[in-house]
Amino acid sequence: MAFDDGASDDSRTIIVTGVSDGYLASNSITATKTDTPLINIPQTINVVTREQLDDQAHHSLADILRYVPGTTVGQGEGNRDQITLRGQNTTADFFLDGVRDDVQYYRGLYNIERVEILKGPYALIFGRGGGGGIINRVQKAPLSDDFIYAGQASVNSFGAYDVSADLNAPLSASTAVRINAVYENLDSHRDFVGGERYAWNPYVAFRLNDVWKLGLSYEYVNDDRTTDRGIPSVATGVGQPNRPLAGFRDQFFGVPGVNRTRLEAHIAKLRLDGQLASNLNFSGTMLYGDYDKIYLNVFANGAATAQNGTVALAAYSDPTQRENVIAQANVVWDIETGALSHKILVGAEYGDQQSANRRLNGTLSNATLDLSNPVFPTVSFNTLARDSVSDVTFFSAYAQDQISFGEHIDVVAGLRYDSFDISGADLLPAIDRPFARKDEKVSPRLGLIFKPQESMSLYGSYSQSFLPRSGDQFLALTVTQQNLAPEKFTNLEIGAKWDVQPNLNLTLAAFQLDRSNATTPDPANPLASINIGKTRTQGIELAATGRVTSQWQVHGGYSYQDAVLAGNNAVRLAQVPKHQASLWNRYEFSDTFAAGVGIIHQSSQYAAIRTSATTTKLPAFTRVDAALYYDVNDRFQLQLNVENLFDTAYYSDAHNNNNISTGAPINGRFTVRAKF
Repeated sequence: MAFDDGASDDSRTIIVTGVSDGYLASNSITATKTDTPLINIPQTINVVTREQLDDQAHHSLADILRYVPGTTVGQGEGNRDQITLRGQNTTADFFLDGVRDDVQYYRGLYNIERVEILKGPYALIFGRGGGGGIINRVQKAPLSDDFIYAGQASVNSFGAYDVSADLNAPLSASTAVRINAVYENLDSHRDFVGGERYAWNPYVAFRLNDVWKLGLSYEYVNDDRTTDRGIPSVATGVGQPNRPLAGFRDQFFGVPGVNRTRLEAHIAKLRLDGQLASNLNFSGTMLYGDYDKIYLNVFANGAATAQNGTVALAAYSDPTQRENVIAQANVVWDIETGALSHKILVGAEYGDQQSANRRLNGTLSNATLDLSNPVFPTVSFNTLARDSVSDVTFFSAYAQDQISFGEHIDVVAGLRYDSFDISGADLLPAIDRPFARKDEKVSPRLGLIFKPQESMSLYGSYSQSFLPRSGDQFLALTVTQQNLAPEKFTNLEIGAKWDVQPNLNLTLAAFQLDRSNATTPDPANPLASINIGKTRTQGIELAATGRVTSQWQVHGGYSYQDAVLAGNNAVRLAQVPKHQASLWNRYEFSDTFAAGVGIIHQSSQYAAIRTSATTTKLPAFTRVDAALYYDVNDRFQLQLNVENLFDTAYYSDAHNNNNISTGAPINGRFTVRAKF
């Protein structure tokens, strides 16, 4: 019943992005850089299609990932997307059409066809990072033979609203343009928290001849919003974990008008796809990004002294400029050698990422907030604490072979060579030193797939990844870090995938992910990191996606994760609940009316790595969401989504022990969609 823009039909899409049917996606180009059915890929992959994005009225990656078990949303200090996958926290493992998009900001969904969550470290495909997995957004592509004039507007009960448009026009038999645009006015249940974002994205595609296609995309993003780092914790008793400070769900612990994050981004992408021979295909992508970002924040810098006591405050300003140039080229060769069929991938990637970052600590007129009479202080940012520039250049070469031994056995094997070279300078007068380091790593991947029948696969896989010592944002490199080996991630996984029927898929996976030479934010000083040695995450994931009947669609799953310091189970990793479960259902009662209901459950988790008995613990919660859909006619649809239907009080995520996000109370969003 939801509007279908036709982008899932490859024959009409000038730049191919993948195939989906409702909530179920059948293939992925991202996971292997070849167009491969998901059932033939030996790893856990969750895909959220455009239809599901619309049905659940998702407006952010955080909205999506709360419905993906095994993935934990982080607060991101109120200024960026931040996630934890299989115990690995990251601000950088985000991609756009398979190309790195690692700047720290909130990514929009207005121009996105689907979102892919790939679990496990796969440096073979993505290079450095990606220790626990990656998030890939697939962009809406121009259509070759259909005019689309679609738009939507929505408003929620907090006062936030947005309007967006999706226009597609074939300009000739071989040329099409697609333009997506959005304006969002942001509002919240939290006092003084709001903002706005607007963006537009024209995308022109050309069919050069029968076998070659060219696409050119440009996106402009302007995001200006409140930096909100939530509430602090409070002690519960001697030897007991701290808990989030109750009774202050809406209280702002910053300074109105000062806490603010602003981003202006220009992102251009050139993509070429073609056929060199009947069995030899080429794809190439070049991405240029120019990002100018600053965030200023005042935040709780310690636990509350008592329920109505005082809270220490701190402040800093953090401006960053970054310029990315990334080029990627791949050749895929389909051949047969005797009884074996091969799909051979050979590729290379080059990138140059230049960054400049400063941090100025703030001076507050009053460095504590009295909870019994909260009065906001004044602040000036006047103490330079960091001033660095860096230039990262990287080159990668990789090869992969997908081998079919008849109808029942497939092997995926590959190696990637990465050269990661960082140079820069710490310009602080007290330090004033250049820094440089070069790492060269080889990352393997091996997967074995057994297919007892066409609709079922059993697999085992081994993969590795690495993260250089300059961190996932490579803003600095201390003398100590320069002499340390990169962090290493090793994943072992076994699993099963079963197409119960053509449009319903079940998956099961068990995994063990080891991280060596590991670091984590210091709970006593979140601006610093500490070395903790080796961590281990073991877990199980289950998922069900697709149509149970012609009227009933589902997307759900369950995950169990045990994430600890290897050899010391008492030290638990941050923001990794042992149990997560979610299930979204959509049922069509008629051709014009449907309803949706969803449930999210998350067990308790630690806000920071548990190094002491008093480490803050976020309690378990269960949230229920619902939706109603009504098609007025073929052109207009009305939709009502209700989040947190039973008004559950919960704490959705955190950044550390004393920056804890409060879950929103019951709220509704009304949406009108139109298509001409």
